[in-house]
Amino acid sequence: MRNSIDHNGRRPGRRLVLGAAIASVAWPSMGHAQGAGQVLEAQKPVSDLYDALRAIMQLGSGGASFQQRFERLAPVIDRVFDLESILHTSVGLRWSSLDQTARQSLFSVFRTFTIASYTANFDKNNGEKFEVLPQIRSSGDDVIVQSRLIPSGGDAVRIDYVMRGGAMGRQVVDVLLNGSISRVAVQRSDFRSLLASGSATPLIDSLRRKVTDLSGGTMRS
Repeated sequence: MRNSIDHNGRRPGRRLVLGAAIASVAWPSMGHAQGAGQVLEAQKPVSDLYDALRAIMQLGSGGASFQQRFERLAPVIDRVFDLESILHTSVGLRWSSLDQTARQSLFSVFRTFTIASYTANFDKNNGEKFEVLPQIRSSGDDVIVQSRLIPSGGDAVRIDYVMRGGAMGRQVVDVLLNGSISRVAVQRSDFRSLLASGSATPLIDSLRRKVTDLSGGTMRS
């Protein structure tokens, strides 16, 4: 696993895996969700994600290219994450002012960026372990699946997933570092300045550059 590059060009440390970053926005405490069936339904997408990350890490250790690992991971990201909802929330109120062409272009590059971020962060097997915890929490109709990433050395990192039901079943709509710090909130803060002009072009161009950086210059979106 290697460090990724955030929207402002900084390289976060290992504790900021999966694109999460520390900010002053946190989720409130929530009650426990009930029912074994609900728990298993909510946990399965996260387990599928972790199985896919293990697979691409093994591929990376065996010499597979970035593109090969990207293509292996892409259908899992599409299934596990509700990328349209994540992007809409990250853009915020400015979403309604974007025309359909801008929305489509932004979604395409955001999807590529998201997959590239995971592909770059989990490039080879360095002994990390993923653990989906048995408890889930509820927040209205959403549930939060708790998990840990355990590095080969050092402290475990708590990474939780906010799951929302839809046409494709439960999908991830946010990732929480240390159980409370919202990736979407951080992303929204990062996007704000790039969307200040009212045009999506600066954000699209920024995400394209990040894809190039993450892929070591082998991909352009």
